[in-house]
Amino acid sequence: MKRDDLCHAVRQRLVRLPEPFAAHYGVVPLAPPEEAIDLRPVRGRYEQAIQALVKADLIAQALHDPYILSRILTRREAVSSSSIEGTHSTLDALLSVEESEDGEASAATRQVRGYALALDTLVPRAQSEGRDLFSIDLMRELHRIVMRDDPDYADEPGEERQRVVWIGGAGNIAYSTFNPPPPDRVMACLVETVDYLRGQGMQGMTQGLLTQMAVAHAHFEAVHPFRDGNGRVGRLLLPLMMAADGHVPLYLSPYIEAHKGAYYEALKVAQQQLDWAGLVGFLADAVTATVDELEATRTALATLKDLWLQRRRFRRNSAAVRALDVLPHYPVITVGRLATLLDVSFPAAAQAVDHLQAAGILVERTGHTRNRIFAAEEAVSILNRPFGAEPIVGTGAF
Repeated sequence: MKRDDLCHAVRQRLVRLPEPFAAHYGVVPLAPPEEAIDLRPVRGRYEQAIQALVKADLIAQALHDPYILSRILTRREAVSSSSIEGTHSTLDALLSVEESEDGEASAATRQVRGYALALDTLVPRAQSEGRDLFSIDLMRELHRIVMRDDPDYADEPGEERQRVVWIGGAGNIAYSTFNPPPPDRVMACLVETVDYLRGQGMQGMTQGLLTQMAVAHAHFEAVHPFRDGNGRVGRLLLPLMMAADGHVPLYLSPYIEAHKGAYYEALKVAQQQLDWAGLVGFLADAVTATVDELEATRTALATLKDLWLQRRRFRRNSAAVRALDVLPHYPVITVGRLATLLDVSFPAAAQAVDHLQAAGILVERTGHTRNRIFAAEEAVSILNRPFGAEPIVGTGAF
């Protein structure tokens, strides 16, 4: 970490690190700012993002559109956020594991699944509890969730670090880009993050939600309270902040993964220079692009359903027809799962699956006669495409 890269206020917060790193200094981050932040450099992008956020709220609330609240979004978030940190799974693998309850799933897929299940539980809590959700215990809980299935994690998941860490440098602190505070200063800094998240200052009157998201995320990452897993925990805070503020939670990690270089640069400038506008602008772009992606996906899935309905003459209100509304949320599915979701008997669900197979909508994946898993491969293709890619509709054989 080079002193010349740090603004004066950050240099004033340098403290010597403990042995064996006493030749180096860590930064004790300033408390998150409560005053208004100059957003003139990114004003247009910021306003566009606010309009996109309003649009997403209207889609979910006024139009009662279910896809924008779909479980698939939390799973894509989990896959992308984990991938940013080098834990690689795929949406397809995750969905298959959730249907099979596969005890042989890879450690990476188990980690990703834990992340997704955390969102399933915590987003509703954020919606009901608001900013009171945020606490030191929540930070520990989030960390336990994302790291408990990592076989290489050396510390106890959920416990604050007791060692020096640094960002960048390929394992050598001499080449780091940022050194977080020494272990004995972590808790006091994390308390400041939590106080900010809970809105215990003036920022609620001086800063908009996107600004607060940028500041809270950058401050948490600067504190780096855990030995590893901080990026995933910090990105989990973003949809939770939106949900706590009464908005539809948008999952930004697919955009972040697709623009990692810009993300790391904006985060670095915020931490080193206390220049927040760049990170606010990045998150604004992420919000706008994510809502655009949602709209493209919704349109593609609606078109796909129309194509499905043309492939076979389904009986009106049959289980097979009703299953077409389920498949965008459960594109990998078992007969038992379908029976539960449609509230029909197992034989009725099995018959529906037979009809959907005959129409080329579902394909059986296992080749087994028992514990079979079916996939709507065309829906998987739409949902699993790279961020920003044009969805391809109608790739089936029929």
